[in-house]
Amino acid sequence: MMRLHEVTDLHPPARLADWIEARLDEGLEWFDHADIYGDTQGEALFGAALRARPGLAARVRVVTKASIVTPERDASPFRVKHYDSSPEYLRGAIDDSLARLGVERLDHFLLHRPSPLMDAEATGRALDEAIDAGKVGAVGVSNFLPDQWRRLQAAMHHELATHQLQLSLDHTQPLFDGTYDALVGDGQIPLVWSPLGGGRVFQGPAERLLIRLAEEHGITPAGLALAWLRALPGRPRPVIGSLREERIAALHADAQTPMDRPTWYALLESARGHEVA
Repeated sequence: MMRLHEVTDLHPPARLADWIEARLDEGLEWFDHADIYGDTQGEALFGAALRARPGLAARVRVVTKASIVTPERDASPFRVKHYDSSPEYLRGAIDDSLARLGVERLDHFLLHRPSPLMDAEATGRALDEAIDAGKVGAVGVSNFLPDQWRRLQAAMHHELATHQLQLSLDHTQPLFDGTYDALVGDGQIPLVWSPLGGGRVFQGPAERLLIRLAEEHGITPAGLALAWLRALPGRPRPVIGSLREERIAALHADAQTPMDRPTWYALLESARGHEVA
């Protein structure tokens, strides 16, 4: 939902409610938010749509994120972008997101970015309390390194359930620096942001092979790039940014395409520009 505030055709609550209901009917029930998307506009627009269609809130599954303070929202004289994972900030962020979205519970609440100033014990306690109070179904992290999330996990009695990370044919580093193996090994569900590299997978060295293989399979190149991700252990859930109905439907279908090892490695080799060691 990062670009929802930019798509004015979906701003009328009844129109957005129709759009949400159509996605649910397609089997897509998870909607990814963050408090900084449109400076809270994304959550507010989504909440207005849920209020306009009684019963819809019970069908959606909501992920939202907090901890990034933009310069515009920094009340200090510095007006500096920073990260805040303090208990006070997170409690307020959770309550504010609940109010904007108009849901009784956030299915998943994620720390958007790690902060060197995080007091793991205090932050972990606040997240545990949010789950115990029924405000949050599960918590997770985004963009954390293994030592960072493990320090937080050690201070909690609830498990970190999900991890949202950047991963695509354009950004394969987590597959080779141990990050992806660590999060899967720790039982976290991988949620992948920018799974198409912001379109860069179609401008880089893998472009020609993606197009040729997509034509052979009768699917879209974008769908093939998502199928490449879905072939990984842990079955990453791509978080797609498009709000166009036809594109969403195509990606949903094409991402299910099976992929054998030679094809997977051929795409990897093409994207990286060299064969594996």
